Amino acid sequence: MACTNCSSGANGGTPRGCKNNGTCGTDSCNKLTVFDWLGNMTLPGGQKPFDCVEVRFKNGRKDFYRNHENLTLSMGDVVATESSPGHDIGIVTLTGELVKIQMKKKGADPDGEVLKIYRKATQKDIDIWQNARNREEPMKVTAREIAIRLNLEMKISDIEFQGDGSKATFYYTANDRVDFRQLIKDYAREFSIRIEMKQVGFRQEASRLGGVGSCGRELCCSTWLTDFRSVNTSAARYQQLSLNPQKLAGQCGKLKCCLNYELDTYLDALKELPDMDTKLYTEKGDAVCQKIDIFKGLMWFAYTNDMGHWHMLDAEQVREIMDLNKQKERITALEDYVIEVDEVAPEKSFLNAVGQDSLTRFDAPKRRRKKPGRDRDNRKERAETPSGGNNDNAGQPQQRHKGRPQREPRPEGDNRQREPRQDRPQREPRPEGRERSEGNNRPQREPRQDGGNRPQREPRPQQPRGEGGQQQANNNAEGRPQGEGNKNKKHHNRNKKKPSGDKNGNDKV
Repeated sequence: MACTNCSSGANGGTPRGCKNNGTCGTDSCNKLTVFDWLGNMTLPGGQKPFDCVEVRFKNGRKDFYRNHENLTLSMGDVVATESSPGHDIGIVTLTGELVKIQMKKKGADPDGEVLKIYRKATQKDIDIWQNARNREEPMKVTAREIAIRLNLEMKISDIEFQGDGSKATFYYTANDRVDFRQLIKDYAREFSIRIEMKQVGFRQEASRLGGVGSCGRELCCSTWLTDFRSVNTSAARYQQLSLNPQKLAGQCGKLKCCLNYELDTYLDALKELPDMDTKLYTEKGDAVCQKIDIFKGLMWFAYTNDMGHWHMLDAEQVREIMDLNKQKERITALEDYVIEVDEVAPEKSFLNAVGQDSLTRFDAPKRRRKKPGRDRDNRKERAETPSGGNNDNAGQPQQRHKGRPQREPRPEGDNRQREPRQDRPQREPRPEGRERSEGNNRPQREPRQDGGNRPQREPRPQQPRGEGGQQQANNNAEGRPQGEGNKNKKHHNRNKKKPSGDKNGNDKV
């Protein structure tokens, strides 16, 4: 069923794979391909091969055509087929006697009127077909914009061009009937082509788009499923599944097709079990069925006046109770027939072989790192906060150093003086009149003779700016010439620009 590139290699029998994603040249890797299991068998003598072939087009559309010209066709050949109007381009997917079987399966008459094949597609036919296929995506965007502008409750899912480019089929999905007469006029005016509208179901749309299901695998409708059967909610009820639309619905929004896969097996197993509507009559009260384990043959019942407690019974015991109820006899209670199951604790097989940490290691709050300078701010706040304030730590002894143990507070009424430390010698008192050391000696300021009053400064004579302006500028504040004043006094000029550096004028290194 696979092409030669996908066949098993010499390295351990592993498949190499052509990596063409279902579009290989031989068309053997496509999901719609039928395996010709009669291809290597010869026909009996004197019998002619069947002259019809199966041709596949875009979106999984297949049809049967008759080979009137007796062309030598094989799977994967591109042919030009009859269409209305013009011709269409498709790929041959099946030939021989299997085509007759497929026609009977699809309800077509092998001996009736069937469309014919014109010829094998030439290079010119293939070029026209490919150019028409390249126009589909831009047209789909424009077609959706026009449908939205007309406020139509429909979705343009795909566009298919005919092989000769003379007609375009618009596939759409809608919940209700849509009046698209004005839409067709706008499409014909916009695209200048013959328009045909075709409604498809949501399952067919999902099969063309593809995707991944809740099981983690690709959608069945996009990989191998070709026929879509109806799925009812009774299929979920028979399998004892919860009727949750979010879990039972697939990518298409309808019930999952896989609900029908095991339905027959469940129906066969349910034939050997009592019905879900079974009611048991006891002296303690009536009991109704709540749950069934189909393959284990177990049923759970609960009293109508106590629905919170379930009692597990075997299917054979339920039949015995039903036989007694038919004879108008009641059993004492369901507890006499309950199956006791010993709960075995599961073995802990997990081993921390790679040294993994606990999963709750991130639950503990992280310790914040102290920012630089925060200790200094905290000390200022403690100094400013009074002992009787609203501070939480007010009145409590604070531990300044982490390595030093905290001193216990004194009890009330204890006025004892602290004893001096034994390891530190006491300082002798300084005798009176003793001078300090040279390092601590400060020069004493002599008292003023005039009683401490500073003499007043004489007023500076004012001179006009004409003649004495230059002389006034050269004199200091005390009327002295510049250079004869106090040499230790620094003169600052406010108009002088400070050199580049810090605030003190020092250049930065």
